Amino acid sequence: MLGNTVPSRHTYGMGADVHGPDQEFLALERELAVFLRRARASSGEMAREVHPDLEPAAYGLLVRLDEAGPQRATELAGFFGVGKATMSRQLHALEDLGLVAREPDPADGRASLVRITGEGTARFGRVRDARRERYVRKLADWDRAEISELARLLHQLNAAAEG
Repeated sequence: MLGNTVPSRHTYGMGADVHGPDQEFLALERELAVFLRRARASSGEMAREVHPDLEPAAYGLLVRLDEAGPQRATELAGFFGVGKATMSRQLHALEDLGLVAREPDPADGRASLVRITGEGTARFGRVRDARRERYVRKLADWDRAEISELARLLHQLNAAAEG
């Protein structure tokens, strides 16, 4: 499924012949744009599955808290590259829905940690499991090595973007 060749310009809708590295980067740009558009739409759908009033951006907070555990709001803001006010607004919305809660930080009593609640874990877990099943169905024709390679390359791309 994954190969070392880039499909012709017609596959990507390019108007002119482009050869060499430019062709690969144009193909990459187009495929990433499609992927990101679909990811944004999917994030909105998954957020609504967790709770009808959940904003798509807040779904990412649940993902982070589920993966990394309780964190300070400032750490979350830094991770997502947003300001404190934006993070505060998103966290308040999640708190109002009963999906996250704040608790005192044992390392610093003046600070608090945000954690996903039992309700948040249950709702998020159902959606995460359904999402994983969708991936399994969509990639049913891929062999495990291709899936592993895609995950490795996406990790490499994400690491490069952070650095």
